[in-house]
Amino acid sequence: MSESKFMTAAEAAHLIKDGDTVGLMGGGGGLMEATCLFEAVQARFLATQTPRNLTMIHALGIGDKKTKGMNCFAHEGLVRKVIGGHWVWSPAMQRLAEEEKIEAYILPGGVSSQLLREIGAGRPGLFTHVGLGTVCDPRQGGGRMNASAKDDLAEVVRIDGREYLRYKPFAVHVALVRASAADEDGNISFEHEAANLDAQSLALAARNSGGKVIVQVRERLPHGSLKAREVRIPSAWVDAIVVDPAQQASYDIPFDPALSGELTGAERYQSESVDHATEKAAVNEVFSERQAVARRACVELFNTGKPRPVVNYGVGVPDAVAKLIAARGDQHRLYQTIEHGTYGGTLLDGVLFGYARNASAMLDAATQFDFYAGGGLDIAFLGFGEFDEQGNVNVSRLGGLTVGPGGFIDIAQNAKKVVFCGTLAAKGVKLQTGDGQMRVLQQGIVKKLVKKVEQITYSGPQGLIRRQQVLYLTERASFRLTSGGIELFEIAPGIDLQRDVLDQMKFAPLLAADLKVMDRAYFQVRGD
Repeated sequence: MSESKFMTAAEAAHLIKDGDTVGLMGGGGGLMEATCLFEAVQARFLATQTPRNLTMIHALGIGDKKTKGMNCFAHEGLVRKVIGGHWVWSPAMQRLAEEEKIEAYILPGGVSSQLLREIGAGRPGLFTHVGLGTVCDPRQGGGRMNASAKDDLAEVVRIDGREYLRYKPFAVHVALVRASAADEDGNISFEHEAANLDAQSLALAARNSGGKVIVQVRERLPHGSLKAREVRIPSAWVDAIVVDPAQQASYDIPFDPALSGELTGAERYQSESVDHATEKAAVNEVFSERQAVARRACVELFNTGKPRPVVNYGVGVPDAVAKLIAARGDQHRLYQTIEHGTYGGTLLDGVLFGYARNASAMLDAATQFDFYAGGGLDIAFLGFGEFDEQGNVNVSRLGGLTVGPGGFIDIAQNAKKVVFCGTLAAKGVKLQTGDGQMRVLQQGIVKKLVKKVEQITYSGPQGLIRRQQVLYLTERASFRLTSGGIELFEIAPGIDLQRDVLDQMKFAPLLAADLKVMDRAYFQVRGD
């Protein structure tokens, strides 16, 4: 291999030209983030005001809500256009969008990964049902998140009498990829990474667009060090390699073989035992409305008609569902997945959402989303920002701020059963529970059950067309999607139906003829 493929981060940053479309990868907390390369591009711009007017595309959220990840590119003049799957990890980029200083767009996380693969294959875009009826449908805004965004990222097409979206292809001029190691020939390994994400799809798109593939790794290995099956990106795809010996598994974790799935035998058993004890302590440490909703939601997990359902957990209250299942030792009764491509293991949450300790399998993100889009998910537990009388859910634009869906649209639209979990109201709510009842001491200022959502991230009407079973579980009442609208079918013990539920909604739900009171056990402090 030519020595010229190995270079400094500063040299690699100079490969990016004004007006380039740059593909990024990564997840919150530093998951597979090419931090060294991001910072080199930022340093070059701050010193020289180049490169300028870049278009950035990324499938998932990248950053720390402070200075890392997408925050490195949040400079006026550096970026002209952002097509982002999830924006919350970069408040600085959100501000640029809000102030109309960039063109802001969103795409479903899976669509982004799969579209990159289609671009790399030279096909005429991505044809899929994912996004129909949502904000990504051109009839609902086409993914445009501010007035500066004018482009149509997708169009509606009909094939064999059915509607689909065609997400349009574009050239990727530069791919900034993160991996574990490169050998002297330039072959790339992900061995010590906590996921694969869309590294292959991104590299393929740039390579076959005639662009540059720049890879950040932690190690430079001798010729012949990597077995053929360890190579995830071949040298033929790679233009530049930057070695960063300080590269970490996350912003705060230098390296953990449990996160990269490298433990086996006794070491793995010991690690899993520690995980189980930690999860049990976390669930029993504090009891709140989150745990109450999680207990109610867990009932649905083993009510899918499948002996071992395939499940996905989102962020927010669904974190508590995942923790409760782990604390009960019920992981063996299901197949746990997350959109980053991971199966099994113990899920991390918060800033480390996307990491799993001792995973049983790691696929690339595009393949995982293929599995979801094809109907492989039996049940998904997802959060909600708000939902309306048609069953539409919004998580992508809240209070006028660009949030983005991440993998939410791909997951919610395709799971056979969807359980949305959250609180009925927000901002100023005071609740009391733990004795078998739920009491509202102070109502919230923000009503989350609205007449019409600000933006459609999940389409209730599409859910009916696809014959999904859809539930909306809150700490006060449970609702379900029906052909006649949203139906309230359960109420929590201690809750006044009129005062605590109906008066806190902006639409009148249907009331089930057999309206039930939830089991008091959901609201009692006890061990699980």
